[in-house]
Order: sequence, then structure tokens, then C-alpha cells
Amino acid sequence: MKQYLSFSVPYVVLLIFFGSFIHPVYGQTKKSTYDPHAAFAPDFITDGGNLFRSADGTPGKRYWQNEADYTVKARLDTTSKKLSGDVKIHYVNNSPNGLDQLWLQLVHNSERSDSRSNAVRGYRRPSSGKKGFHLHKVRIKINGKWQSADYVVAGTRMQIRLPKTLKGGGNAISIDINYDYPLPKHGRSGYVHTKNGTIYDISYWYPRMCVYDDLRGWNTLPFLGEGEFYLDYGTIDYKITLPQGMLVAGSGKLMNPGETLTEKERKQLEKARHSSKTVMIRSKNDLDKPATAQGKNGMLTWHFHMKNTRDVAWAASKAFMWDAARATYKKGHTLAESVYPVESAGQKAWGRATQYLQHALEYFSNQWMAYPYSSAINVGGPTGGMEYPGITFDSWKATGYEMFLLATHEIGHNWFPMMVGSNERRNAWMDEGFNTFIDVYAHKDFNHGEYAPKRDHEYAPQGGNPADDIVPFITQKGAKPILSLADAFKSKNLHPTEYFKTAFGLVLLREVILGHKRFDYAFRHYMHAWKFKHPGAKDFFRAMNNFSGEKLNWFWRGWFIHDWKLDQAVTSVSYINGNPKNGAKITLKNMDKMVMPVLMTIKIVQGKTRHVKLPVQIWMKGATYTFHTNTSQKIARVVLDAKHKLPDVNRANNRWSGK
Repeated sequence: MKQYLSFSVPYVVLLIFFGSFIHPVYGQTKKSTYDPHAAFAPDFITDGGNLFRSADGTPGKRYWQNEADYTVKARLDTTSKKLSGDVKIHYVNNSPNGLDQLWLQLVHNSERSDSRSNAVRGYRRPSSGKKGFHLHKVRIKINGKWQSADYVVAGTRMQIRLPKTLKGGGNAISIDINYDYPLPKHGRSGYVHTKNGTIYDISYWYPRMCVYDDLRGWNTLPFLGEGEFYLDYGTIDYKITLPQGMLVAGSGKLMNPGETLTEKERKQLEKARHSSKTVMIRSKNDLDKPATAQGKNGMLTWHFHMKNTRDVAWAASKAFMWDAARATYKKGHTLAESVYPVESAGQKAWGRATQYLQHALEYFSNQWMAYPYSSAINVGGPTGGMEYPGITFDSWKATGYEMFLLATHEIGHNWFPMMVGSNERRNAWMDEGFNTFIDVYAHKDFNHGEYAPKRDHEYAPQGGNPADDIVPFITQKGAKPILSLADAFKSKNLHPTEYFKTAFGLVLLREVILGHKRFDYAFRHYMHAWKFKHPGAKDFFRAMNNFSGEKLNWFWRGWFIHDWKLDQAVTSVSYINGNPKNGAKITLKNMDKMVMPVLMTIKIVQGKTRHVKLPVQIWMKGATYTFHTNTSQKIARVVLDAKHKLPDVNRANNRWSGK
């Protein structure tokens, strides 16, 4: 997700190495809290692998995951604002274990006034019983015959207790659920009235399977509002029936364009498939004309199909304008589309949305991994910012920088977690943080940096330095480590930690610790290895260690697993035998628990400036390190991290002056 994203980031060339290497700090009165054994402890979360998940961070020889295929038929009643549907689920148990139960997600039950998510927010009231899913029929097929299921609803989850164990190794079961629910007006889906009609954003609109995996068995954490989703992959075929005249934008391929679209729309759509420039399919001049073909009894059914997906979502309205363009990348192409009301039109707003979307698809595909679906759709509607496979919901009021940010960030979620399918409810940083990281470079790449550097409206000023911007948040009372449940964060801390801190950590790896070539090789390998699979935190740490060739446990431990702080200091400079011509000893000290490489600038009196990068291993033996450098003149000053690349929480001790 989200409505307000990300972080500022001017980024920088790595410092060059010069000469020998250094140690401690200047004018220091504070006692160091650094413990080298804690920072470089030999036991670590990434130790060990198994047949399912290898020690190098890739899927093991016997890796497995279950499959969930859905066939959904739904009907939208625009008068009562209710969606009714029937979903048939074909669930394949590829695990080596027999299953005596199945678990499903009923996310809209969080709308009930007595829901657990409302209680967490302090909204708990007696339930009216009107909101959330109403289940009219729940059946399972046993021995070729349908029978009523034994089920229990527990908030946003439903347990089906099987009369017969579903054996592993590829055995399957069918589930049939008939349901309806009233549409929520706000949230990750909703509706808004415009002058040409109501816009409906529809998501989590059918019961979906929870994931059963080799890490924790059934993943049944309830939906509490912040922690998002974890879903199996499969094929989803769905049909939506609603009043004719309403355009539908949906995940996947539209299977019946001849029955739903007008002839002009089909022609313009085909033109857009071959155009790098945005093509209007339905303009503001068309809004007084029929938006669709004629249906039966005033109703029209739209049929969509999507493979290798964990979910689908859709939007519908008579008010939609519609434009599109072809996005072309090294290993393929797709159609970038935008639908939005006339109130959102214009080059300062949604008139450039497809251009932004096209750029994001091309940049992410070329830089990291090719986009896999036939289209990508950006919907301007009531939802502030939310992502789904092949489609995103963004605010119809977005303009300028916010419009670019939303279009880029939300489609970026098709890489994390739609393709690289991490558990958002448990590890929000593996989708929000990773996506924010790739956004940083997409901002820089677009139109000569028109919207760079990437910044966060709430947390960082335009042009601010991320290494400095992040310090107030990582040092505030109650700050949590990145590896925390999303729902355990206070709202003011979630964004800076899971988005900003995670993304900045990856920028540190790419720009300071590993360099572009080593980082990119490892990161791409991780992405391709886990495409349409379920990586955990350990898998990411292991993959980056192995494919960069660098044991980064000190970094994972300090920046991700703990909330440790970095405070490097220059404590003294002295000359050998009191003579600058004999060389100098520069003493450095690590004052806090976090370690990082040292980026040091040495200014010689009447001489050149030397830039020295010292490896993190200088801190393995203790908090103090002495660096010997050859000099023929006095040193004018020594500065640590002169370009502010590192999140040093106390820069007052980063400088020594000969004066």
C-alpha cells in the first residue's frame, strides 16, 4: 500500500580507498556501549538449511507450496451497495502432510463493529451483524459428491473441519461458498460519487485460502488493519455482472471484449497496444455516450482470467475516462492503462498517469525482473493507494508528485509481494520496504529526475538527506526493530520503520557496503529464485549473503533484527615521534552497538584530500581502532562520513581539527 510513501534520497558515489586504514574518536566523554561479540556473534538466524529451503537462500530440492484456483461469479447491486457471489475453490495439497482442516480469509469481517481490528483501534461496539461476509452455503466435495461443510467463523478467518484427511503429495479438494456482503465506503476498497457516476473499488471480495507452508503450517494471523496478506498462487477465473454502461477494469485478461466494449473502444485499445504514446480510449467527450455494449435486461457480464496470481481485484464506473499505452522492456511488453473520472483529468493530474505507469513497468522490468501479466491498470477512485496483481487503486485526487509516487509505488508491489510472494502480515518490510527501495531509483530515472529525489511528505523534506532524516525516528523512545509485526507498531512508527528504514538499509547495501554490481546480482538472484514462491526473512538474508559473497550477518543483526544505533567517532590524531613526516595515527571509536564501514576524509595542510574506506571488520576485535597513514605534512582535519551516507546518530564527534 499506501497513501503516503517513502523517503528522500540524493544518492552518491562510493568513497575511494586511499592508503592504509584507521581507528578511534575526538573529544569523547561518553562511554562506548559497543560489544564486538554481539555485533559479530557466530550464531545467527541464517545458519542452517534443509531440503525445503537451502542454506544459500534458494528453494530446496523438495520445496513445495500449495495451490489455490478460484472460479468466482459475482453480482454488484448498485442500489443496495451489496455484492453477492459464489466461489468455487480447487485447493491442491502439495505438502508432504495430510490436512484435517482448511483455513480461509474473510477480510471484510473486519468491518463488523465488534471485530478484533476495531477493538485494537479502540472502536469496539455491540455488533449490528449487518457488515462483513454473510455465508449462505459452504460445501466441500467428498468422493465426487457435495456435502455441507463443518465450519467455524472466527473473526476474519474461517476454519473448515474435514471429515476425511486431505492427503499430501498433490491431492485436491473442492470448496463451494455462496455469500454476500455490503460494500464498505472507505478503506482498501470503497466507493465515491462523481458528477458522471459512482466509482467502485472492489477487493477482498471472495473468501480466499490462508497459506499452509513449511515455515509455520497454517498462517492464520487475523487481519487487524496494518498487516496485509499472504496468499497461495493459482489461476483465477471470474465473472462480474452489473448494470450495463459501467466500464470494468479488472486484474487479468478480459475474455469477452466483444460482448462488453464498444467498437470504438476496441479499436482504440488495439491502437494503444502498439503505441508508446498514450492513446485515449474513452475521452471526456465520450462520457455522454454508452460506455459499454448492450446487455440483457440492462445487465452485462464481464469475464476475466488470470494465471500465476495470488489475488484479483476490479473497479467499475460509468464515470471512467480510459487511456493506455504499450510498455516495452527487454524481455517482453504489456499494456499500461489508466481509468479515472473527468474531475481527475489534466496533465498535472491523471492525464500523465499512464506515462508514469509505463515508466515504472519498463524500469522495474529492465532493472530487476520482467513484469509477467498482459496488462497493468491504474484506477483513480476512492482508495488512497492499494495494490493487487495487475491493478492498483490510487486516489482520484492525486496530482503532480503524489500522482507519480502512487503510480510508481503501487505498481511496484507487483514485484513485492505479488511475484516475490512474502508474508505481508508477518514481514511487512519484505514488501513495503523492498518496494520503497526500488522506487528510489525509479524516481531518479524518470524524465531526468523530474520527481527525484524520492521523499516522504510526512517524514522528510524535499532534498533532505535520508541518513540524517532517519535519525529522529530510530532514536525516538519506543522505536521497534524492522522485524516486528506490522500491527504491533504505533501508527507514527510503522511507516518510518517498515518503509523508510528498510529501504534505506538496502540503499546502504547497494551504495556503501557492496556496490551496485554485487548488490544487483544478489538481489536479482533472490527475486528470480522466489518468483511466484514464498520466501521468508531467513531466505532473503541467506541469498544476499551467498550471492554477494559477503557475510552480512552484522548488518542484518544490527539494522533489521535489533534496533541498534550507529555512532562512530574520531578520538585523536597523533604524529609518529611527534613529527608529521613520520606519519600519523588516527584513532577511531565505535560508541554504540551498530557497526558499519568507516568512510573517512583526511585533509592535509597544503596537500590533497584523501578519501579512505575501511571495512567493517576493523571493529571485530573491539571498540577502538587505530589507523596509520603516511604524511609529510600536518593533518588539517579528519572527518568521518563527510557526505552523510551513514545513519550516524551523533555527528558532533565525527570531526577532528588540527586547530
